[in-house]
Amino acid sequence: MVIRVDGTSLRIEDVVAVARHGAQVELAPEALERIRACRGMLEKKIASREIMYGVNTGIGEFSEIVLSDEQVRQFQRYLIYNHAAGIGRPAPVEHVRAAMLSRINVHAKGHSGCRPEITLTYVAMLNRGVTPIACEKGSVGACGDLAPMSQIALSLMGEGECIFEGQRMPTRDALAKAGIPIPGLQARDGLAAINGSNLITGIGCLLLFDTERWAKQAEIAAAMSLEALLANMKPYQAKLHELRGFRGAMRCAENLRRVMAGSDLVTGKLKVKVQDAYSMRSTPQVIGALRDALAWARGQLETELNGVADNPIFLPEEDVVLTGANFQGTPVSMPLDLVAAGITMVSVLSERRLNRLLNPALSVGLPAFLTRGAGMFSGHMLSQYTADMLIVEQRILSQPSCIQSIPAAADQEDFVSMGMNGALKARQILENAQGVLAIELIAAAQALDFRDFTPGAGTQAGRAAVRRVVAHLDEDRPLFPDHNAMQEAVARCQVLEAVEAAIGPLAESW
Repeated sequence: MVIRVDGTSLRIEDVVAVARHGAQVELAPEALERIRACRGMLEKKIASREIMYGVNTGIGEFSEIVLSDEQVRQFQRYLIYNHAAGIGRPAPVEHVRAAMLSRINVHAKGHSGCRPEITLTYVAMLNRGVTPIACEKGSVGACGDLAPMSQIALSLMGEGECIFEGQRMPTRDALAKAGIPIPGLQARDGLAAINGSNLITGIGCLLLFDTERWAKQAEIAAAMSLEALLANMKPYQAKLHELRGFRGAMRCAENLRRVMAGSDLVTGKLKVKVQDAYSMRSTPQVIGALRDALAWARGQLETELNGVADNPIFLPEEDVVLTGANFQGTPVSMPLDLVAAGITMVSVLSERRLNRLLNPALSVGLPAFLTRGAGMFSGHMLSQYTADMLIVEQRILSQPSCIQSIPAAADQEDFVSMGMNGALKARQILENAQGVLAIELIAAAQALDFRDFTPGAGTQAGRAAVRRVVAHLDEDRPLFPDHNAMQEAVARCQVLEAVEAAIGPLAESW
């Protein structure tokens, strides 16, 4: 698979293909011409000694300091050295690859001013599997992800470390083994490599891709629990949600109906309550709200992927240099905060359905804690404890990061997005959510084992997928292997794949 990068058409799925699955990258010829034209403009301005921020001036608080010709030649190297100031463990390979692809697409717009060799080196590194080591923490999400992007940019000088063929090694060795020349840095090249929120955007693309699939599995888990709890089917009718008009709720209700299609509950063979609890009948409205947030976030991230995130910005056709704050991470930081909170919200709903499955006062005839040997055995009692712990951690992490600005650089950079905090905590929230959903799926499958009616075809496929990972709990055993195995299955979308294989693709969020 080859992803053609032209500056305008990159999608989240393309980022996943390159970052996670090693798809090859091809820089469109017209994009390469734009990069060359922009560089030509910049070199003319340098020759005429026109003052340009970050080219022949310092940066941040030092933006009023004009550099000599010799300093211009050296400045980019020291800029990268100074900004490679992160801390912590290395960012995952897929995050770094996503950031590099995002930066290539910015260059492809033809407004960054770097030499073509800079962009082409990143393309070659992606295609040959050379991934720079970059500390996970250090970006405040404005002026770009300066610290991690600078560690990545060290590779352009043959410095730092990289992962190549599964081994960590000096970058110079990795590039030599991969047959990639070291381009070095000239005027503007360093700043053009770092001056955007590309790592936040890359992480965000991967997060959204995974969350969209997690939301579908949340709908499958909900359908399984609803059937196990002998739910009234009226709250999932299409007309009900069309009357209100929220697209996410309509899509969620559609998916619930499809998973439960063919169930004895749908045909009316079973007697049900006139009205169920909110945690049951509000499922389309709640998961639907997350779906709507995901659709908005997808639009924001794909706009950023295909936008000019840089400073300054060069317009060759007009011979104009613009300065501003297109590196500011807030347009992607804020959606990530909303999605993270939405994941937590849907996880809370999942735990409330779990509670109804376990509580004999609420479970419509199911055995207490889903065990036939209550008293001697405690069944899934402690599974709820684990889910509750995960949710409390999610709630703590759901505090928005985009409101947490701390001024930096002598108050020249006095409002920042803190988007990296948002991206990293959103990943942790999603990991917890996979655990919460795993526990509901185990409990729902156990509950369905006690029912003697015919569930929907999708529900049956979901239960079978759970059973391929976790056996029915006849008598008490340590549950942590079940929890961990099922969490991994949720992360790999095994339940989703099984259900869609049985009933066809579920509706998307957009």
